Amino acid sequence: MSPKPHSLRFPTDDGLELHCLHWRAPDSEKIGTDIPLVLLHGGGANAHWWDHLGPRLAATRPVYALDFRGHGDSSHPETREIGAFNLDLEAMLAWLGRAEVDLVGHSLGATVALDHASRFAATRSIALVDLPRGHTRGSGRRARLALSLKRTYRSHDEAVERFRFLPESSHASEKLRAHIANHSVRAEPDGRFGYKFDPGWFGLPPRTRPDPKAIHCPVLLLRGAKSQLLSATTAREFVAELPDGKLVEIAEAGHHIFLDQPEVVLESLLGFFEISNATISE
Repeated sequence: MSPKPHSLRFPTDDGLELHCLHWRAPDSEKIGTDIPLVLLHGGGANAHWWDHLGPRLAATRPVYALDFRGHGDSSHPETREIGAFNLDLEAMLAWLGRAEVDLVGHSLGATVALDHASRFAATRSIALVDLPRGHTRGSGRRARLALSLKRTYRSHDEAVERFRFLPESSHASEKLRAHIANHSVRAEPDGRFGYKFDPGWFGLPPRTRPDPKAIHCPVLLLRGAKSQLLSATTAREFVAELPDGKLVEIAEAGHHIFLDQPEVVLESLLGFFEISNATISE
């Protein structure tokens, strides 16, 4: 998992401090664009879930991975409001001084990216990694219930050992699981150890879905062939509604496609952004 990203913090208008990771192109002469690529994690996750892909996506451009509020190393406020994660992305772009942006979002992050693109025309392109929509009956509810339960453990090592992806990913390597787990554990006030997300966020109702026809930038939807949170039928219907959409289904992958099949996902993302950005530049 190298090179290591830079850890950065910035304020929001409502008094919070958000955390993000930043990967820089190793050779400034190879930079193809200075337009940032922002990576948005799923519910209960954090920016370090992108550590295995961030350095390679940053070969020719700046890449940032955001910790939403209540997740990772960002502030964990007591007040929770619908749409707050969208405000986090907007705060990050204001801090960067950029309106133009390419976005990659997984699960919850995909819903944030989709909503952002519907409201901000400067969004150049978005890649949605297993957007949760049209899930197998009961699977979405089970995942939310599991995430809403706050579990703690006697030691850091026990918390790392017990860490699992939800819904469980059957193809992620143990090395990758352990790396993410080590960056997902924190000490609790009572001396026990828990995970770096506030389960209270999973009790909020979802934000109103944007109309796919309002998304005018290029959109790539990646679906895990074994996903329980995005059905094949729903994925095809969703992409058909987009003015400029493409669906790629990835074999031997569940909801956490970028952990199950990272090389395939990386190839898909690099190809998509190369083509979409070239088209925008013409």
